[in-house]
Amino acid sequence: MVPRKLVSQLKPFSRPHTVRSIWELAITLVPFFGVVSAMLAAINAGYLIALALAPLAGLLLLRIFIIQHDCGHDAFLSRRSGNDWIGRALGVLTFTPYDCWRRSHTLHHASTGNLDARGYGDVDTLTLREFQSRSRLGRLGYRLYRHPAVLLGIGPAYLFLLRHRLPIGLMRAGVRYWVSAIATNLAIAAMMGGLILLVGWGTTLLVVIPTLLIAASTGVYLFYIQHQFETAHWDKATAWSFHDAALYGSTHLDLPQPLRWFTANIGVHHVHHLASRIPFYRLQEVLNAYPDLRHLNRFTFAQMIRPLALTLWDEDRRRLISFREAAAVA
Repeated sequence: MVPRKLVSQLKPFSRPHTVRSIWELAITLVPFFGVVSAMLAAINAGYLIALALAPLAGLLLLRIFIIQHDCGHDAFLSRRSGNDWIGRALGVLTFTPYDCWRRSHTLHHASTGNLDARGYGDVDTLTLREFQSRSRLGRLGYRLYRHPAVLLGIGPAYLFLLRHRLPIGLMRAGVRYWVSAIATNLAIAAMMGGLILLVGWGTTLLVVIPTLLIAASTGVYLFYIQHQFETAHWDKATAWSFHDAALYGSTHLDLPQPLRWFTANIGVHHVHHLASRIPFYRLQEVLNAYPDLRHLNRFTFAQMIRPLALTLWDEDRRRLISFREAAAVA
């Protein structure tokens, strides 16, 4: 399988179908607003009843984010302006300034697997040598950062509630990113203010925050496993190839239904990174047309936990290893 050749073969799948796209948006937004409304109404009957609906609302919000993600790749509608304005509107629901996120995510796609271009939209990853060269305090900091409680709990909360409020990392890149962040913040404030006037502070926060954090933590975990696995593909810039890193450095997370629907096929991530303009609802068509791609870097739902223990890239053995393995090497 030659990645560069495969890109040209996948071009026919890159055409979005407008009616299908609008339908996918509708069958996501209508249930989401319905579930959130039910949660707001259920508060009076007891918070536990409303909280029981939070995972469903969170998964629907995750799907909204992935549709926003497709807009950022110009993969949802045929026109750039349509993608951008839908993406900006959805960014209010996901607490994500669309233009800032789009820029950061574009850099992530352009540098995935490049050891000399880390730091854009990635989970920070050190090589074994880099980790060993750090001070004791530096190693402790990295250990804490890579702990699942931080990666999947504190980290997502910080990212979506605080970091997205300012264009951190893009402050010198242009005024448009400030406009994106401030406009999104004002729209979020208006949305939250309306809810507070309608149902009160307590009810608003008890519904919005759990829903957002469930979506954020699930999304970060999906993002983590898409590139953090034992046989991932990392190289120095001199040996790095965009096409090889895209296909071989991304996983195929083969989820069962209905999780595949809620995650909008984002698990077919190796294909997405190789040809990012393919709409999410056409990724399964690619797997049907090219069956070999089904088995490349495939992970099942039951195999999703182990990669959390992998934390360092061993350049000599060309694989991701755990802190325990790193200690044994040392």
